[in-house]
Amino acid sequence: MATTKSKPQPASTWPSYMTLGTAILAAGTGLVAFGGDPLNLKLTLQDWTTTIAHSLNPIEPTDYMARAKRLLQSTPLIDGHNDFPYLIRQQMHNQIYDHDFHKERIGGHSDFQKMKDGMMGGQFWSVYVPCPEDLVPGVDLWDKNKRIPDLNEPNWAVRDTLEQIDITKRLVAHYPDLLEYCDEPSCVRRAHRRGKIASMLGVEGGHQTGNSLGSLRLFFEAGVRYMTITHNCDNAFAASWVSVDLKTGKDSGLTKYGEAVIREMNRLGMLVDLSHVSPNTMRQALEIARAPVIFSHSGAYSVNKHLRNVPDDVLEATKRNGGVVMVPAITFFMNWEHPEEATLDDLIDHIFWIADKAGWEHVGLGSDFDGSASVVKGLEDTSQWPNLIAKLLARGNVTDAQVKGLLGDNVLRVWAEAERLAKKFQAQGELPCEENWEGRVWETVNHDPPKLFPEVDSDRVPLKGGWADIGK
Repeated sequence: MATTKSKPQPASTWPSYMTLGTAILAAGTGLVAFGGDPLNLKLTLQDWTTTIAHSLNPIEPTDYMARAKRLLQSTPLIDGHNDFPYLIRQQMHNQIYDHDFHKERIGGHSDFQKMKDGMMGGQFWSVYVPCPEDLVPGVDLWDKNKRIPDLNEPNWAVRDTLEQIDITKRLVAHYPDLLEYCDEPSCVRRAHRRGKIASMLGVEGGHQTGNSLGSLRLFFEAGVRYMTITHNCDNAFAASWVSVDLKTGKDSGLTKYGEAVIREMNRLGMLVDLSHVSPNTMRQALEIARAPVIFSHSGAYSVNKHLRNVPDDVLEATKRNGGVVMVPAITFFMNWEHPEEATLDDLIDHIFWIADKAGWEHVGLGSDFDGSASVVKGLEDTSQWPNLIAKLLARGNVTDAQVKGLLGDNVLRVWAEAERLAKKFQAQGELPCEENWEGRVWETVNHDPPKLFPEVDSDRVPLKGGWADIGK
């Protein structure tokens, strides 16, 4: 029997028209708000077009991959930590112009095609330099008894960090069709809408400053927007997770000088990163921080009892602070007892735990790609980000808005708030901190040049190691 095609009923399309009308109204409001700025006007029109297209092309709720890719199109996926510049340093000696990173496939986690396939929107590139004991020429990196230099001993950490900043910025500048250097959060969304991967800089360890606030400020001027307070070594600022003694409970935490570093980073608008630090350092830093903090690549300690992960009380303190914990893809952070078995499900367990304890507004992603070869199954490189988001959606009990926060909205909110507060502190007349580390040994005083303030030193005499007070 022949059938006739029924005419669509107007009522069936009414929800789509309602959504379309809402999109038009929202876009119109945006046009008014951004009037006068051609770039913002163009980006608003792009948003309007995208919203209309999505409204007219709904996705089945159970098509998790399609949903994941749509979310990645609308919201920049920002990875909090990637060590690719370190590989360029160690394996290529910072020489990039003899290679075409567009055409050449790379054995690491982060070649350009993989990043495109992963629909990445932003990357904090780590300008990592090893701890001083690992900078000694010829050192055996795996020697447990290797000598730990004194904090006053000179090393190459500051020089090497400057070179890491230089190579990362040169890499970004050399591939402007894919990468865009950003040193403020508003730039990230603009880059994403233009189809580029926003590229930001993070220093992975206070030792890279030479334990100096002056170096910290110059790093900020050079574009660094977060600093991990310690790496896997203590410094003049704080204790790292490595020095914690679980048997005795020893954890020296943040030093007095470290408190000054936190204050200065807040004044600058540099994000305080608490990955790698000891639990007491986490707690004490959160007590004094005046701006939201980040954990650029850390999981939940209750899910996997590795000291690189964040205890529940610190998760709760991070919620009060307004910060964000960005979950990595490294196997032993996700599953310490059986790292070879770690999968996307382990990583998602960490995400849900942090979201439960701190809220979905306080969780993000920080892969630590190219920092270790051991990554979880299912997120083997930067091309696999859609797999993670699709599997997260399939797990259920998460909204699209919460996923957008995880992807990048949360860390952008934190960064914008740190930037806003820094402007406030500076407008109030807060000056750069001039505090020095109490253990610093200064060079011997040269008595040949004239004194700047002779009357101040009238009761002091020169000794072999410097000036000493008389009668004290």
